[in-house]
Amino acid sequence: MVKDKDAIENPNLKDKKMFIGIVWNCAPELKLVLSALLFFCSLVTLFQFFPSHLSFSVQDLRNCASLPPPSSALKLITASSPPPVEIQIQHRHVKQEDVVLQNGVVKRNFNTYGTAAYNFILMSAYRGGVDTFAVIGLSSKPLHVFSKPTYLCQWLPHNATQNQNQNITVPGSKILPDWGYGRVYTVVVVNCTFPFPVGADGGGGQLLIHASTGGGGDSNFNLTDTIEALSETPGSLNPLQFTAPPKYDYLYCGSSLYGNLSPQRIREWIAYHVKMFGEKSHFVIHDAGGVHPEVMEVLRPWVEKGYVTVQDIREQERFDGYYHNQFLIVNDCLHRYRFTTKWMFFFDVDEFIFVPKKSTINTVMDSLSDYTQFTIEQRTMSNKLCYLDDHAGKIYRKWGIEKLVYRDTVKGIRRDRKYAVQPRNVFATGVHMSENTIGKTTHKTEGKIMYYHYHGTISERREPCRQLVNKTEMKVGGTPYMVDKTMREAAFAVKRFELRMIGSVLIRTRQ
Repeated sequence: MVKDKDAIENPNLKDKKMFIGIVWNCAPELKLVLSALLFFCSLVTLFQFFPSHLSFSVQDLRNCASLPPPSSALKLITASSPPPVEIQIQHRHVKQEDVVLQNGVVKRNFNTYGTAAYNFILMSAYRGGVDTFAVIGLSSKPLHVFSKPTYLCQWLPHNATQNQNQNITVPGSKILPDWGYGRVYTVVVVNCTFPFPVGADGGGGQLLIHASTGGGGDSNFNLTDTIEALSETPGSLNPLQFTAPPKYDYLYCGSSLYGNLSPQRIREWIAYHVKMFGEKSHFVIHDAGGVHPEVMEVLRPWVEKGYVTVQDIREQERFDGYYHNQFLIVNDCLHRYRFTTKWMFFFDVDEFIFVPKKSTINTVMDSLSDYTQFTIEQRTMSNKLCYLDDHAGKIYRKWGIEKLVYRDTVKGIRRDRKYAVQPRNVFATGVHMSENTIGKTTHKTEGKIMYYHYHGTISERREPCRQLVNKTEMKVGGTPYMVDKTMREAAFAVKRFELRMIGSVLIRTRQ
């Protein structure tokens, strides 16, 4: 009766006694479970000190020990997560061990894993006519330095049964336009020229590139990758595009823009050159990270007016090439716009083209029309010295081309040149000139056309003036300078032109 009374007064007492009884009766089994758990935890701790080359890891054991989620949680994860990336499972590598030969020599073996660099990275492919194509991409630089990779071009018509005679393969001619400046990757332009027009009937087709390593990297293997470089849908080819008059007189192909660029310097540059090149001009800007929101605000009015195209090329940063792959970018621009412009210019956004007052850009270009290519002389401007002929409080509100007026007058040195080409006669191009042209090139353009170079001003978002002086000639660090007000005198007309074209939307632009 006492037990029943205690149970009634304290109902939890009965459950506690029952639990103690079960534990007491199951003591051997409980000891076994605890021992196994202790052993497992000790094993996991011990594996942390094992060598990393073993084929299993502590994480594998943890994954095995973890319980699968309930079915409801699994459904929730599946519904909210993106579809899993498909992973191609490859055969397990069979390691080749060292062996001792009969003469006692130890034969060492080398085991290969993965790849050092891609055989070919396709950026673009364009027609150069009814029978020729240009394929632009990157390839492993050591592959081209130490081996002889080859390329085969194949045109595969969509309707192969009716166009069997057009299914043809020809050797591709490779051009390396970066002159060895590449890093992990070098630029390759593959020219594919067929003995007769392909796809000219409008039936469409595919251009395939068979890229072979030529034994580069591993002389035991000559691996070949087949690349679909170009695909034309039926009816998409317009043969007249190769002979029709170009849409533009002048087109600017810019190199890769990167870094924290100054919006004000970009504002000055684009307004100046739209005014100079005129209505039948276009500017292609390649964003490698430099067209941040404030720079885009400067470009947007000109994009809306149809003068500027901005291309996002930030993806190329995955591949280690020279200066953000600028050789790759200018070659893509060359072939992309080859038939849309009469002249194509290559220079940077800290450089300003200038022609003497008694001439215009049109008269200068007409005088050079017999040449496929001409180069442009440089006038190097100081990026720190500013001319103080006004009140000091006003100079900081002036444009960079107004206040940076001191020109480097060192003589007898070679200065970089920039250039322009008639692109229909060019197969590949560089940053300072092209070596792959048909026709003549001239460097004798002194007095006709030049460019003012404000090195370093575009990449700094601060006031460029470091020193205010009012001397007409001076030396700084042993370098002689003289005042050159050429660009300063052009600034007022550029400001009026900008106001007339796009209004006052950029008047509050910062450095």
